[in-house]
Amino acid sequence: MIPAGTTASGSSGGAGFAPPEDRGAVTALSEDHPWLDPARPVPEIRTELPGPQARVVLDRDQRITSRSLPRAYPLVPGRGTGAVLEDVDGNLFLDFNAGIAVCSTGHAHPRVVEAVRRQAGALLHYSASDFYLPIYSEMAEALAATAPMPGPVRVFLTNSGTEAVEGALKLARAATGRQYVIAFHGAFHGRSYGSVSLTASKAKYHAGFGPLLPGVLHAPYAYCHRCPLNLTFPACDHATVDAIEQVLFRYQVEPSEVAAVFVEPVQGEGGYVVPPPGWLEKLGALCRRHGILLVADEVQSGMGRTGRMWAVEHAGVEPDVLLTAKGLASGLPLGAFVARAELMERWPPGAHGSTYGGSPVPCAAGLATLAVLGEEGLLGNAREQGALLLDGLARIKARVPWLVEDVRGVGLMIGVEFPDAALAEAVQLAAFRRGLLVLEAGESAVRLSPPLVVTAGQCETALSLFGAAVDEVAATDGTGV
Repeated sequence: MIPAGTTASGSSGGAGFAPPEDRGAVTALSEDHPWLDPARPVPEIRTELPGPQARVVLDRDQRITSRSLPRAYPLVPGRGTGAVLEDVDGNLFLDFNAGIAVCSTGHAHPRVVEAVRRQAGALLHYSASDFYLPIYSEMAEALAATAPMPGPVRVFLTNSGTEAVEGALKLARAATGRQYVIAFHGAFHGRSYGSVSLTASKAKYHAGFGPLLPGVLHAPYAYCHRCPLNLTFPACDHATVDAIEQVLFRYQVEPSEVAAVFVEPVQGEGGYVVPPPGWLEKLGALCRRHGILLVADEVQSGMGRTGRMWAVEHAGVEPDVLLTAKGLASGLPLGAFVARAELMERWPPGAHGSTYGGSPVPCAAGLATLAVLGEEGLLGNAREQGALLLDGLARIKARVPWLVEDVRGVGLMIGVEFPDAALAEAVQLAAFRRGLLVLEAGESAVRLSPPLVVTAGQCETALSLFGAAVDEVAATDGTGV
């Protein structure tokens, strides 16, 4: 079995990822839901894809929605439970993308649903920017209790991950009096103007929108499978961190003018790239040496996805600011940035606000999500099922090493690398036709990020389906898809 934090090829894939203590067995798993007949196999594809009802939705969508929405494949979801999703035609799928790693506790977890119903019947909205909404500070307090940095922290609640990035960017500049920030090639921090300026996972995210936010610089990330510096770990000695000193600080900016480094402890949309052991620690030391804030973007890697609450905990790195969203409220729009208290005490009232950020219903879902994560063993389940998936994917890689170049990940944040984007897309579509929902990431990877309630049986089924999809593409070299 491949240890969590290593790749299928045996190369390093984690920042010193040691498994934490177990937190008990999972108690809320996927199959029990009134509408789901326990006798039905999952997945079960009853119609062509897309089916007749799905085509109605697709036709309407083509007429009315923004052309900017990229869409991966013609999935038209209707309802879900746990790691099972039913489309509008009654086809059942195994959901191994969880709405882009959002449905942390699975679809329609009963405790989350009940919390939402209860709060919706009491108060739908009141703005926490101008008034003292009780559930806002309750949610902030519960989230602060999970913070991976010592000492007092303060919390600002947002509607999304990109808003958390925007707020942290403003805070970093306001708290330090410095104007420059550094992000990494391959990073995805969002699509609003500040966050898309930090984003560098695909050039198309910038195309047509310039000029972008000034004062943003980029450095190479620790992408060992395709090293941007053409080096090999561990002989490289984390040369991508050294490049910040040797290139950016030498030619482009004085370190005394850099407010913050924004980093994903595991890159998400950039390809589920896991840096090697010691990389995050060296980056943190660089930041401390120059008085630069370390901002950990855990929008995708946080909320237990890697088997710890926060991915930075695997490396023992303590950020100054932590960003979260996606899995924070099991599917409702809620994000946050958590910062050392003395940083948030440097900006005055009115410096930042949000009408809807921390609205009552998402906060109720967030509190229920934190309770489920803490009480139902989901972090331990993420470690166990992640190890099972990595082991099975390694066997698939060994079968067709020319097609599956790399398997990497930690917990239930797993990336499978293919030679090019066309082959990755072909595998994604072949999996979809078989009832397995996965999603491309980076230039040529497919990500597996199921809900944290996924079972061992569902993982074994997913491995069988994914292996069949890979075999199909291998047999046709992608031309038959």
